[in-house]
Amino acid sequence: MIFFVTMEQIVAVNSDSKPVICREENIMTKIQMTTPLVEMDGDEMTRILWKMIKDELLLPYIDLNTEYYDLGLAHRNDTDDQVTIDAAEATKKYGVAVKCATITPNHARMEEYDLKKMYKSPNGTIRAILDGTVFRAPIVVKGIEPCVRNWKKPITLARHAYGDIYKNTEMYVDKPGKVELVYTSEDGEEKRALVQEFKAPGVAMGMHNMEASIESFARSCFNYALDTKQDVWFGAKDTISKTYDAKFKQVFQTVFDNEFKEKFEEAGLTYFYSLIDDIVARVMKAEGGFIWACKNYDGDVMSDMVSSAFGSLAMMTSVLVSRTDTMSMKLLTERYRDIIIVIWRAARLPQTPLQPSLHGQEHYANVGNSMEIRNLHSSQTNWKKQLFPPSNPER
Repeated sequence: MIFFVTMEQIVAVNSDSKPVICREENIMTKIQMTTPLVEMDGDEMTRILWKMIKDELLLPYIDLNTEYYDLGLAHRNDTDDQVTIDAAEATKKYGVAVKCATITPNHARMEEYDLKKMYKSPNGTIRAILDGTVFRAPIVVKGIEPCVRNWKKPITLARHAYGDIYKNTEMYVDKPGKVELVYTSEDGEEKRALVQEFKAPGVAMGMHNMEASIESFARSCFNYALDTKQDVWFGAKDTISKTYDAKFKQVFQTVFDNEFKEKFEEAGLTYFYSLIDDIVARVMKAEGGFIWACKNYDGDVMSDMVSSAFGSLAMMTSVLVSRTDTMSMKLLTERYRDIIIVIWRAARLPQTPLQPSLHGQEHYANVGNSMEIRNLHSSQTNWKKQLFPPSNPER
């Protein structure tokens, strides 16, 4: 696992899982990596930032062993986006990866880069292949106060990282006709449902989710809550979406009742479900300190709202937890939302407590033998003590 640190001090996690503090001048040899990690380069400023991080913080101390994938938009266009799929599959193979921010093209980018087509979000593609839940929480530092005055503790957004509009199929309807939702089973049984009788041009969209993925989403939320000692709030719109959203509600309740209810009671934690609009209203009145579970699109939108209200989109930690992998992301800059993603496989690795995380919560991660970690000291303590000028909520 890689930590981004100051030049003065670095942290080590030794065999008994306790940090060892030492000075930079005491380091005599580079850290040796026994397993390659997947290096996913990105676009624009993130390429510059990642090179600076490697040159100044990593290469002087680590003998990097990487499998390189260029996820820059030009190369994705050259490979018809196959490089993104290859990078995700390599991540599943090696269990460790570093990813930089990438551009999701729009019409303007298509003209600027002379693209063959409007490619989908690389993050969306990678998340769909890895499957999981994205946990995002603001980095709280002295001098940067939330715009919402009653927010005293970080609010952790748990975003389902599979399906919904990020795996949708869309269609433009150019003349009158009908759009139907058709399901054909393997044995030939067919079910049809009318979507809309179009009398004029319009648009239609089909999206899906998998029950196993929703179950994994629920378990990830409840396990993360037990690890970080936080309540779980979940909201959907089951009064309107009586099958799709209702399935999310039903799965969450079933998983909680059968697997986590007693554990939550012992830990003094609660699980609360309500309609998404009611949850939003409650969040604005709460003081924070809980996990807000959201479906994929809701989490995409609400996590940016929460991070911005806490100070900045760039001041946000992010962790993707799936059935077999854990992906940790840190935002580096705000304009391009540049991110570094560190991924390590939970299934192979011994547990090591890493606490506290940058946002002040205890987080237990699985750190393993991808590299020999020694004589590294994290800058997170110094980071939290830094004084920043008060932010302007109106900015």
